[in-house]
Amino acid sequence: MERLLLRLIRLLVVGALVLFVLDAGAQTIDDAQTAFGEGHFLAAADLAEATRTSEGYALAARSLTVYGYHMATDNERIGYFERAMQLGEKAVRADSTNPEAYYQSAHAVGRYAQSVGILTALRRGLASRVRRLLETTLAIQPDFAEAHMGLGGWHADIASTGRVAQSIYGGKRESAVFHYERALELAPKSKVVLLEYAFRLPELDHKGGQKRAKELLMKAAELPARDAYEELIQQEVLEALADNEGSE
Repeated sequence: MERLLLRLIRLLVVGALVLFVLDAGAQTIDDAQTAFGEGHFLAAADLAEATRTSEGYALAARSLTVYGYHMATDNERIGYFERAMQLGEKAVRADSTNPEAYYQSAHAVGRYAQSVGILTALRRGLASRVRRLLETTLAIQPDFAEAHMGLGGWHADIASTGRVAQSIYGGKRESAVFHYERALELAPKSKVVLLEYAFRLPELDHKGGQKRAKELLMKAAELPARDAYEELIQQEVLEALADNEGSE
């Protein structure tokens, strides 16, 4: 009787494990997006990657890049960015017509480049890689606001590096302004677009940039945070506002 009872218990345990595995395999992109929206970025990355789709790999890359930039320690950051870059490449291979795949790949490479420094990034060809990915994004979807924002940041970075980098890579302040303005036109209520442009304005416009940057930051601060990611952006907005007021 005891043996029979033990056998039944083992069967129940095995059955529960099988159901657990099947349930885990049934996760959808919606589950990953929900986890991302709630701020469970690492869980979102795992869930999204498990879908084995271009959309999933892109979301996984985004989740890891966000976590690496906003939440990881200095020692961990590069590791998350490296994994995000790999997933971005997977996203592109899975669907070469998916603009989000190229954008999230560029996002991951860009954050990695920032973490290793602009000169190292230039030597490794990362700057050219980011530009190529962003331009491909816009070739597929010309009205992709965050891709314009990213390309604006790319031009601003190259322009600030010096004339040699400008002549080699073609980064221009005028192009940075063009892409930022286009991003703002396409997404006037995007916290991240408002924040990123505000960061750059003082160096792109020495006369009125500081004043306009404050205006953009104030607008961003008034917008509601729709998810955990935007709550992180809101923190940066408030910190940037404090810095802006302190520099006046």
